[in-house]
Amino acid sequence: MDYRQLGSSGLRVSALTLGTMTFGGQGNFAKVGSTDVAAARRQIDMSVDAGINLIDTADVYSRGAAEEIVGEALAGRRDELLLATKVRMRMGDGPNMVGLSRQHVIEGCEASLRRLRTDHIDLYQVHEWDGSVPLEETLAALDQLVRDGKVRYVGVSNYAGWQLLKALGISERNGLARFVSQQIYLSLQERSAEYELIPAAADQGLGTLVWSPLAGGLLSGKYRRGQDAPEGSRRFAGWDEPPVYDEDRLYNTIETLVAVGEAHGVSAAQVALAWLLTRPTVSSVIVGARTDEQLADNLQAAELQLSDDELGSLDKVSRPDLLYPYWHQWQTGADRLSPADLTLIGPYIDESAAG
Repeated sequence: MDYRQLGSSGLRVSALTLGTMTFGGQGNFAKVGSTDVAAARRQIDMSVDAGINLIDTADVYSRGAAEEIVGEALAGRRDELLLATKVRMRMGDGPNMVGLSRQHVIEGCEASLRRLRTDHIDLYQVHEWDGSVPLEETLAALDQLVRDGKVRYVGVSNYAGWQLLKALGISERNGLARFVSQQIYLSLQERSAEYELIPAAADQGLGTLVWSPLAGGLLSGKYRRGQDAPEGSRRFAGWDEPPVYDEDRLYNTIETLVAVGEAHGVSAAQVALAWLLTRPTVSSVIVGARTDEQLADNLQAAELQLSDDELGSLDKVSRPDLLYPYWHQWQTGADRLSPADLTLIGPYIDESAAG
């Protein structure tokens, strides 16, 4: 297992992280899995044996049950692993039991600490943008948690580029604990994060954690053109995240994944994960699974090495179109682009030069 710096922080995290959205199986989350404590212990053991040192969860996963399962499964071995969780989503019926107010952030942290049976959270992440609360209030609350020793590092998830940069600017101006990472959706199925979020992370020194790297199972190799969703899959159960906007591109990508996987004698899922581990700013890719067999397969992706030609074919079949102003910068300003700009525009320049 490779260990990578989490952005410009001093924290080193494994290239793969164990995700826990399948833990609990309550409410809508039953569609993605129902891992109980015994199964969670097995998956944690498998992950530790593979070299994973980070577990990612969230208070909203099965309305707290996922955190409770993690806490119980880690009893007596908390110091072996880093814990990441999140706050923002609704956790009750009251008007203040949702969002990123000082009230909910601090109350949410205290509740997560109890459920996780720990005295600190290694990476505490805001789970989603909250446009109804001033960023200054949210960031000050996170800073207080860091100063109190309840949180070691803070991160962000699912922000737009301008929201992320605004938050970083406020932290810098006010001397507050700064986000060290962003947790985002990025996969061969949908690479929109490469327009703003990956360049922003490269420019600002943030690490990137990737959620749903297999696009909710779409890139596992089980979904094929012209076939219904496999029985027992998330899509079969009605889970529609992430959305699919271009089915032809998706199935062309799946076919390329399957072909590359067959050349290596591995699953399409392993190829999709291995591709992500080569992307700029990616510190860790979050893997979760309904079954031990799925997890075992995913864990092997950390050792898979893809050739430049294979990476090129995967990039080409899934590459997003350049939106404005990026196509204009490519055509008229390619001689003066920064390393952050090149995370998006560089492949177009290289392909044009080669052609």
